[in-house]
Amino acid sequence: MTNELATITPAGDLSPGRTGFTVPATIADQGDEAAERFFTFFTDTIPNANTRAAYYRNAMRFFAWTGKKRLSLDAIKSYHVSGYLAELASSHATPTVKQHLASLRMLFDWLITGQVIDANPAAAVRAAKHVVKKGKTPVLKADEARTLLDSIPLMIGPEPKDGEEDNRPPSVIGLRDRALIAVMVFSFARIGAALGMKVEDYYTEGRRAWFRLHEKGGKRHEVPAHHNAEDYLDAYIAAAGIATEKKSPLFRSIDRHRRLTARPMSRIDAWKMIKRRAQAIGLPEEICNHTFRATGITAYLENGGTIEHAQQIANHESPKTTKLYDRTSDQITLDEVEKIVI
Repeated sequence: MTNELATITPAGDLSPGRTGFTVPATIADQGDEAAERFFTFFTDTIPNANTRAAYYRNAMRFFAWTGKKRLSLDAIKSYHVSGYLAELASSHATPTVKQHLASLRMLFDWLITGQVIDANPAAAVRAAKHVVKKGKTPVLKADEARTLLDSIPLMIGPEPKDGEEDNRPPSVIGLRDRALIAVMVFSFARIGAALGMKVEDYYTEGRRAWFRLHEKGGKRHEVPAHHNAEDYLDAYIAAAGIATEKKSPLFRSIDRHRRLTARPMSRIDAWKMIKRRAQAIGLPEEICNHTFRATGITAYLENGGTIEHAQQIANHESPKTTKLYDRTSDQITLDEVEKIVI
């Protein structure tokens, strides 16, 4: 295997190579075919970039652990995998442990079919059960979400005095931020799907505006645009002057001169923006990119929407997943508890 595919680092080194991909020494010691098989596990079997990155981190962490114990690939047994997961569980949540186990099982199965190893040491290992009835994503109340949207400055410069004409230029960045938050709230879009939109993914069919979202697993999902989100998108696109650039990113990053670039916003860009906007009006610091998906679902259900329709809008495979975002029961529970009069 050439260095164009990967770089070999000492066991225990978790840092990526300069090429962006590192083969752990435990694998590299088995030769070029094993190293290439390790590489193709990520390139050939995991199409989702986020899952690929997570599984790669999991594998590197595991082989760093086995490297410190001086275990060769053939020497790794089920009790080693169990021991690794037990250590991981002491500092990580159960879902993280289960994800590590799933990624290791898949990786070892791939190595078996490539004739690198004979048995899967993770096959018989079991992780702790994890049952979730309510998600942990922080959710805004409807009035908090409205306050946040209204607080974003849409013009550049100080407000004119009473009676003065407002000649300020529009703030493309403010219009962009408001539009992005609106897409997530009003269409229940994941941050990755919203940021992955092209200009052409906001379109009109008949008299209705629609969002075309590219979800996990390459699934395409169309959602009618709420009238508020439609107004916000129209204002942003007009100010940015990108209406004719159909194949270009809809939500774009900014350069050091505070101008839009041709590059899409990253999740980190969006996370920093949301933190900054939330802090400016005193909202909880726990707010994150996923907050607005959960906020939209909760607001919808509070206003009489059904779980089944929320599931369709959110493009969830199961209504159980949609229910995790539902915080309407929080107030019901509080009302019931207050009936305990002593």
